[in-house]
Amino acid sequence: MSSAKQEKPFGSLAPWSEPAWCHGIPSPYYNASHKKLRDALRAYVDEHILPSSLDWEAAGSAPREEALRWAKSGYAFADVPPEYRPKDLPGPAGIPVPDLDVFHLLVSTDETSRVEGGVTTSLSGASVIGIPPIIHHGTEEQKRQWLPGLFDWSTSFCLGITEPSGGSDVANIQTTAVKSRDGSHYLVNGYKKWITGAPWATHMTTAVRTGDKGMSGISVLVIPMDSPGLTHRRIPNSGQNAGGASLVELDDVRVPASHRIGPEGQGFPIIMTNFNRERYIMAVGCNRKARTCLSIAFEYAHRRETFGKPLISNQIIAAKFATLARYVESHWAWLEAIAYAIHQSPKGWQDPDVAGRIALAKVQGGRIQEMANREAQQVLGGAGYQRGNGAGGVVEQQSRDLRMMVVGGGSEEIISDLAVRQETLLARRRGWRL
Repeated sequence: MSSAKQEKPFGSLAPWSEPAWCHGIPSPYYNASHKKLRDALRAYVDEHILPSSLDWEAAGSAPREEALRWAKSGYAFADVPPEYRPKDLPGPAGIPVPDLDVFHLLVSTDETSRVEGGVTTSLSGASVIGIPPIIHHGTEEQKRQWLPGLFDWSTSFCLGITEPSGGSDVANIQTTAVKSRDGSHYLVNGYKKWITGAPWATHMTTAVRTGDKGMSGISVLVIPMDSPGLTHRRIPNSGQNAGGASLVELDDVRVPASHRIGPEGQGFPIIMTNFNRERYIMAVGCNRKARTCLSIAFEYAHRRETFGKPLISNQIIAAKFATLARYVESHWAWLEAIAYAIHQSPKGWQDPDVAGRIALAKVQGGRIQEMANREAQQVLGGAGYQRGNGAGGVVEQQSRDLRMMVVGGGSEEIISDLAVRQETLLARRRGWRL
């Protein structure tokens, strides 16, 4: 990490509209490459995505040519190792992929989370959560088969975990995969629900039951979406329309045994380690979206006059922003502390010391975004209830999207309980006794 030094302010200059380091406040966490990535991504998103994002959300997806542009930009799929990337495609902002660290992920997630409505999902599918099991647990042959195609959209992944019978209770997966007598393939039967990115996916990284009840009976299969017996249809959710959430039905779907990720019956830890990174990304997204609500409402409160004076001159309105600032800034500091712990740990995302903290940071992020959205709508009044590109259009869009941020990746009730159990276990291992 670089030594702390004063930097020129970046982005919106409104109070709390950007993380502290962007406003020139010294930080030990970021170096020149983080700044380079931030600046380049801000320019790309401002030019190619934000101007049309609400229209794309209404249409249900970004145009195909924009998805291809994003895949070839170098910003997408930054966790794919160099040997599986096109030789002429550098890492994001020209940064070599091996040089990327957790703070680059923090920066890139913060920047892309300025986009609402699930639009980034239609730009890159749900590959951000569908490909990590392949990257970290797949065979060399599997990586060569599936990862290079991400950059020309010949492959795109979604993640098939959630089922109609349950969401966060992964150990009770009902979808079955029965291996043939000759061991050449599996027959898969069941349902997956709220599968983000399914309309554009060519493959689904899927949790299936290959054994008895419980964690030890779970395996992971990569299922081609054009397999006979596999059908899917969109679910008409209230928000995230460009996210493509779908119901997937699997009826005697034949999947080659060579498509299994990791050993049979050992899929549960693969899935759970994937959740740490996914939940961290969502926590960062919640923070940025809360900042978006805060900054839009803050600027509106300065422009809007009521009873002959600016809205911001009312102490009760100013107090809303002070409260939001306390939560947003402290949450960001927590995200940086978690990133530093992951950066320093040899176990990275698999370090048990961070799992409970990531879960709670995700819960806290969702709570902050809910509060920020509500308070922004109160400040904006009718403008915060109106769809489209008006003064409060982004805030209104968030009001429909945010349930996904709170429930997706594990509902706050489930992962709060997970955090308590995880931290209690770690405390006892350290010698704590009641």
